[in-house]
Amino acid sequence: MTDVQHELLAARFSDDGVYGDPTEPAVVSAGLGLAVTVRADVHASVRGHGWTSGPTGVTLDIAPNTSGSTRTDRIVLRLDRSDWTVRAVVRPGVPGAGTPTLVRDPGPTGVWEVLLAGVTVLSGAASVSVTRGELYVGARVRPCTSNHRNPYPERGEMAWETNTGRLILWDGSTWLTVYEDSGTVLLDSPLSAWSNASASVLERRNGSVHLRLGSFQRTAGDLSSSTMSRLPALIPASYRHPTRDQHVLAYVSGAGLARVIVYSANTNRPGQVWLENYESVRRDQYVMPESGVSWAV
Repeated sequence: MTDVQHELLAARFSDDGVYGDPTEPAVVSAGLGLAVTVRADVHASVRGHGWTSGPTGVTLDIAPNTSGSTRTDRIVLRLDRSDWTVRAVVRPGVPGAGTPTLVRDPGPTGVWEVLLAGVTVLSGAASVSVTRGELYVGARVRPCTSNHRNPYPERGEMAWETNTGRLILWDGSTWLTVYEDSGTVLLDSPLSAWSNASASVLERRNGSVHLRLGSFQRTAGDLSSSTMSRLPALIPASYRHPTRDQHVLAYVSGAGLARVIVYSANTNRPGQVWLENYESVRRDQYVMPESGVSWAV
């Protein structure tokens, strides 16, 4: 296999950039005088070609600036196709002209550059300042199931749960839901005192539950205002708010108002839906909660 063929194949095996993430120390920092230092033991990939700063790091000299204007240089990893090596080098800027553009020749000749840092050189300065700019290799999306995720994820790693349809991301300490769509979940839970005149449903999208309670007809005896009554709907365990009850305004046929409570997971009525704060509900009357209740899970 030629080097050209290797680049064509290997460039997609690994994204361009440094292995790690921005929580780690800066790859490039200001050195003594007109110099910058690339810290030791950094590893990277450029178009499928590996690079390391080695056990002692790399020092790069910065050219003096006596132009009268500020100059901005860039520190880059450069793949040079003349000898197929990757090195950390300075991409010099032009005083007063802003930040220089990286060179990215498409091949099979020329160079390909990946940013590590920006360097500001004031006119007449004896030292420089460095702005971080590392490009990091990304983590790929890994297929898995909700009960068999990668036990050793990297920060920024994403996974697609084939059994739930969720796209999740590891932030370094927990898995976050990026995308999910539960579809329509039916909540009707028959009770002898009530009938479901219209269905209660919910959907979970990207970590938020959106509830539409149906309408309920009283089939047992009349209710007095001092009595709470459970309604025939139940929130499944995985959709309940962990700590906060939800309160819903409802209309009782005959120009009455009431309140409906959707109980959270940490109560003695987890996921249950109860009616309270009404004047009275007679047999065959309807309770019709408002729509559009939502919460985070």
